[in-house]
Amino acid sequence: MKKLPRVALGAWAWGNDGTFGNELTVESLQPVFDRAMKNGLNLWDSAYVYGMGTSEKILGTFLKDWPRDSYIISDKLTPQCADYSSDSPVKDMLDMQYQLLGINNMDIYWIHNPVDSPKWIEEVASYYEGKDNAPIIGVSNHNLEEIKEADRILKSHGLRLGAVQNHYSLLNRSSEESGILDYCKNNHIYFFAYMVLEQGALSGKYDTKHPFPAGSQRAEVYNPVLDKLEIMNKKLKEIADELHVSSAQIPVAYAIKKGTIPIVGVTKVNHVDDVLSTLNIKLTDKHVKELENTADHLNLNLIRMWEKKMD
Repeated sequence: MKKLPRVALGAWAWGNDGTFGNELTVESLQPVFDRAMKNGLNLWDSAYVYGMGTSEKILGTFLKDWPRDSYIISDKLTPQCADYSSDSPVKDMLDMQYQLLGINNMDIYWIHNPVDSPKWIEEVASYYEGKDNAPIIGVSNHNLEEIKEADRILKSHGLRLGAVQNHYSLLNRSSEESGILDYCKNNHIYFFAYMVLEQGALSGKYDTKHPFPAGSQRAEVYNPVLDKLEIMNKKLKEIADELHVSSAQIPVAYAIKKGTIPIVGVTKVNHVDDVLSTLNIKLTDKHVKELENTADHLNLNLIRMWEKKMD
């Protein structure tokens, strides 16, 4: 299996779809991409549904200046965006994504969610069966039984499940508690952790006096529980101060220590610099226990509308 970097960079916010409440441009993101690539952070995670092609188009604008073997693209087939009436829905989606990205093959390709599963596992498996350029095939937002089913279907086509991508953070460890992390480890499957910073709620930037800007989906979810998030962020700062790093680096370092590949959204150059510094952080087992105990006592439910608890 292809060796991947320890951190993936997420382009979800690049879609400008209202989730993050930002208005990002090619001009503002160009230095972010350049800083990452020049420092070896070359695994980029996107999806057509992130702004209905906007994220992929922006990413593609930057990719054209780099040789194909210098970066790794992780992209997704979102069932809700596929053409159910087509005889070749996977090819149709890929062709559109290739055009937006300016490439002709994927490194990692995901079924974004379990809607109409296992239909879309079968569709992707049938499309890539026997192809020399088959990517790492993954599933996102799937529970353990759905993951096992996906692997069985792929193996029946001469392929295998190579990656799982779920919401995983200090405040949502259901993929660990349900046995998914262990299953992935035991079967040599990469586990990608998205929302490790809970969309900025674990960055130390927001509290009851400094809430998320009104009008974004983040504000609706996190502003009502900022009092509890302050407790978590206080513990993060305590450990960050001990290690002489920033609070936002600790949840990412935690995800790495747990054996996952965290996906970190980057919209500013300092976000990239934070990731680079995070790669040098060595959390101890004591740190992990303190962080998990603090999180568990908060008893927060941050499962979002597009996902489910992995039990």
